[in-house]
Amino acid sequence: MKRRAFFTSAAAAALCPPGLSALYAQTQADDALQPLWPVWQAWRDTYLDFGGRVIDGPQRAASHSEGQGYGMVLAAKMGDGDAFRRMAEWTDANLAIRADNLLAWRWLPDTPERVPDLNNASDGDLFYAWALLLGAEKFGTAAWRERARGIAADLVEKCVAPRPDQPDTPVLLPAEHGFDRPGSVIFNPSYIMPAALRDLAIASDQPELEQVARSGLALMDQIATQGPVPDWLELTPDGVRAADGFSAHSGYEAIRIPLFLMWSGNMSHRAVTRAAAAMAQAPRGQAATVLDATSGAIVETSPDAGFRAIAALADCAVHGGRGAAIPPFTVDQPYYPATLHMFVLLAQIEVLSSCRPI
Repeated sequence: MKRRAFFTSAAAAALCPPGLSALYAQTQADDALQPLWPVWQAWRDTYLDFGGRVIDGPQRAASHSEGQGYGMVLAAKMGDGDAFRRMAEWTDANLAIRADNLLAWRWLPDTPERVPDLNNASDGDLFYAWALLLGAEKFGTAAWRERARGIAADLVEKCVAPRPDQPDTPVLLPAEHGFDRPGSVIFNPSYIMPAALRDLAIASDQPELEQVARSGLALMDQIATQGPVPDWLELTPDGVRAADGFSAHSGYEAIRIPLFLMWSGNMSHRAVTRAAAAMAQAPRGQAATVLDATSGAIVETSPDAGFRAIAALADCAVHGGRGAAIPPFTVDQPYYPATLHMFVLLAQIEVLSSCRPI
């Protein structure tokens, strides 16, 4: 199978030259993922420092629990034990500083107090715990599985709450603090990664996490009947409304939703079809990164390849075809779209084989 959409052959050779590097790729990555090894090397060498810190350049060169979890999922999938361990050790030393098993959400390199806020971010904890599960299986370290179980238990205890209009339905709060209001809660649909929630629910014997995945999918289906799923919502006893003080657009948060749903096997979900239709309206060479959540009109676009990759995979998942117009991976884009680009390439191989890059 041609992998022109990942790199040209010359670029791939430069990033993964013959000899020990190529041998390492063959022995560490699963067979199906071996073509992604040079792409992973490029991501790792650009966005991960030697100490194990994933760097988000445009965000004050900060590191987030989300980014550490994202990077560790990639490393586990690619079988890169060295990178995985470096990220796990840095995260435990610098973000695992709360009294519970959850992570502080951000580390700043340019302030005297590197972690000024001990609040967590539920999606960061979720991806970190999922990565630990994957790493425990891939690299045979049982302690990582136990660490993931501890995170799962604290997520359920501190970040799962009843939906105000459906008290028997649990929802995932964005963090322990700051997102509950008198009688209502703030909800971020992009924090629902069904595959991670399901895997963690089984491994930790926390069925509430699987219920959270189901309730999130149902809520997004409800919202998508009206338009693209927005970045933030407020859940009240009277139903769902825009969250005052938060983005009402379907933007840089919600752009992850179709990707996470496709990767989890929910290709026909209404949120995916709605996003695919809206993203398809972007000008050539651009991705629709911010949509009006009422009309679906494009508010903002970006040329970054990672965002265009999501649109291409969604279009293929919804409409079929003999391949997907996934653009070549490039490190000439910020950490966030580059990481989503990597996720697209993994999702294509793992669950959408007919959508191979063309």
